Amino acid sequence: MRLFIHSSTLFCLFAFVSTAHAETLIHAGRMIDVRRGAVRREVTIVVKDDKIAQVVDGFAAPKEGDSLISLRTQTVMPGLMDMHTHLTGQHSEKSYTERFFMSEAEYALRSTVFAKRTLLAGFTTVRDVGDNGVNTLALRKAIGEGWVIGPRIFTSGKSLATTGGHADPTNGLRGAFRRDASPVEGVINGADDARKAVRQRYKEGCDLIKLTATGGVLSLASSGLNPQFTQAELEAVVSTAKDYGMTVAVHAHGAEGMKRAVLAGVDSIEHGTFMTDEIMDLMKKRGTFYVPTILAGVWVAEKAEEEGYFPEIVRPKAASIGPVAQRTFARARASGVRIAFGTDSGVSRHGDNAREFELMVAGGMSPLEAIQAATVAAAQLLKKEDQLGIIEPGKTADIVAVDGDPLEDIATMKRVVFVMKDGVVFKRPQVEQAAAH
Repeated sequence: MRLFIHSSTLFCLFAFVSTAHAETLIHAGRMIDVRRGAVRREVTIVVKDDKIAQVVDGFAAPKEGDSLISLRTQTVMPGLMDMHTHLTGQHSEKSYTERFFMSEAEYALRSTVFAKRTLLAGFTTVRDVGDNGVNTLALRKAIGEGWVIGPRIFTSGKSLATTGGHADPTNGLRGAFRRDASPVEGVINGADDARKAVRQRYKEGCDLIKLTATGGVLSLASSGLNPQFTQAELEAVVSTAKDYGMTVAVHAHGAEGMKRAVLAGVDSIEHGTFMTDEIMDLMKKRGTFYVPTILAGVWVAEKAEEEGYFPEIVRPKAASIGPVAQRTFARARASGVRIAFGTDSGVSRHGDNAREFELMVAGGMSPLEAIQAATVAAAQLLKKEDQLGIIEPGKTADIVAVDGDPLEDIATMKRVVFVMKDGVVFKRPQVEQAAAH
């Protein structure tokens, strides 16, 4: 018996030693170096645990115990990052009424489906910028614990609004439902409320702050453009958020609310539909990011043509927004505003995020610039460039691949065939090439 125990211990120790140094080698036919804006051909990416260990020229041979993934005919790049999503829902004719019939548990379970679609589309990291106050916090934990499949989530929790503002959860309701919502629910009036609302998000465990500085397209209110925060309220949000190490993302369509937000020192403007040249200059001076969400504008304009799809108070706003959003993006890109990729998925269908690449290229970006917006630029906006957005030694092993060459045909970004997040493979080509020996 003593000998058996001793032998078993030795066997376990040997197994541990033999696997402790095991690595995964990825043979990439083409790899986009987003930092340098170049393509490297025939490289080996060495992954150990959840990190990239090496990137070497040529197709290195695996050692005993290593695994080999052959992507010799694919284009490999860092995991994609979408800076504007809403995983809690997906817009439909039922969106304005389902909150009366769905429980928080049902929202949470449905969101796991949207999360999986997003990851398998190649988006290994997302910002979720506005939910019901609990959903994406729970979803973030469930993904982190490995209970469900989905992207890495940075969440704002409940968006901040002023009374009657775009993110006021009581908009359009009647009777007792139209209550006076509080900072705990994300509704503020005055600088003290603003500070309390930010601290509440911190208390809940949110990663960033999202506020709605102007009216919105899909809210049950007449104006999608009017400013909805005072300068003092915006400055209170920003200063308090920075005290807690949180960035601030700002929904804004109209120019005045957008300008106030940039002057207050926010980190990003989301949508930016009626952005002026003056605002663009301010954003460039202050390093403010623009997250354009062109897809959302195009999608709502398409749906506005369907009789009865939107409530009548929403329909004219939706009809007018798409073409303006596309023109604004083209102007902002030509002006040199910093741009990070974002779709507003949850308005449009989850998993269709890569359509944004085509719209960005149509607006004047090169395919490489569009991919950089969804990788290195997005990591900079998150202030996680030391970990994410680049395939380099020491970075997190988030790697995706597409068939073909997206620098020649950006539509290729809709055909992701390989997804690795944190060193774990979630999707691979149906037929991998036989590994070279």
